Amino acid sequence: MKRYVMALDLINDPQLIKEYEDYHREVWPEIKRSILDAGVEQMEIYRFENRLFMNMEVGEDFSFEKKAAMDAANEKVQEWEQLMWKYQAAIPGAKPGEKWVMMSKIFELV
Repeated sequence: MKRYVMALDLINDPQLIKEYEDYHREVWPEIKRSILDAGVEQMEIYRFENRLFMNMEVGEDFSFEKKAAMDAANEKVQEWEQLMWKYQAAIPGAKPGEKWVMMSKIFELV
């Protein structure tokens, strides 16, 4: 199993942050299914102020390219992603149009 940790910012507006969290309390079933179908076995999102951190544990068959292709072909995923851009802001250092940015592990206690 592999783990990926990514970061993203939200627009720094308390009402928009509340709406974003409300959507994530009731994630559409089609979105949950698309995540699982792509090989994501576990996903968590944490927030501090307007910064988000996502932790994903994935199976051996997972690839970001495969997930991107699946997402592009899924109308509900496209609708969800378009809606989420209302709340999301690229994190400093992200490429144009890039949402979640991969974080580098710098420490591990084993």
